[in-house]
Amino acid sequence: MPYKKLHIEIRDRVGYILMQSGSRFNKLSITTLRELKRAFGELEVNPAVTVIVLSGYPGESFAVGADIAQMRDFGPAEGFAFAELGQSLFAQMEECGKPIIGALNGITMGGGCDLAMACDIRLGSDALLFAHPGAKLGIITGFCGTQKLPRLVGKNFAREIFMTSESYTAADGLRMGFLNRLFPAVSFWDDVVAFAGRIAAHPAEPLLYGKKIVNASEDVELKSGCVMELGAFSSLFATEARAEKMQSFLNRKKNHGTR
Repeated sequence: MPYKKLHIEIRDRVGYILMQSGSRFNKLSITTLRELKRAFGELEVNPAVTVIVLSGYPGESFAVGADIAQMRDFGPAEGFAFAELGQSLFAQMEECGKPIIGALNGITMGGGCDLAMACDIRLGSDALLFAHPGAKLGIITGFCGTQKLPRLVGKNFAREIFMTSESYTAADGLRMGFLNRLFPAVSFWDDVVAFAGRIAAHPAEPLLYGKKIVNASEDVELKSGCVMELGAFSSLFATEARAEKMQSFLNRKKNHGTR
């Protein structure tokens, strides 16, 4: 079944999910959320994909949040169902066995911020503007942003972002810890592709274990987390990729030493 709101590409072990709603601003409508769930599900089980990139490139926005025209007539039941759909998407992304890179090419507002936070790594264009403007509309986010943003940037910044409803720049995002990396707008997509390619060159198994255990570290105490790491570490010695990568490393070291 073709996608209405997304464009999917697979190149060099990277799966690209590009939100293209046909307008300047990508809105997280019910259709878009459902299509994102389907796209992530398909790419997770695709053996040709090691890393997933989510972006609104080449448009003006990453995602500007929920479709206000769609939400305007919601009652409590509809609001609950919509928030539950978004939360289920973000939980799916966090539980996905493959790294997900959010390539924040432009405006990232409200639910778009929450979508970005469900990604494992956030790369920002210097054209990025981000905000949580729910207070201006008489609401708050329903996509777990009040819980995840403080964990990412700290309570002080999170309270400011939610209470002011103001827009923040890419430099602000880097300073606050919302972004991992910041790239110039003129070279943004080339930088994103190169960054994703470096991760995609690694075997899938350590990427899977690394993501799962780091994510779990928020919910388990230290000793239990170390036991989880011990099991993952030892199990990787049964993989062919580990043996090949280690032998390749030793061969390069040997060749370098004979020069």
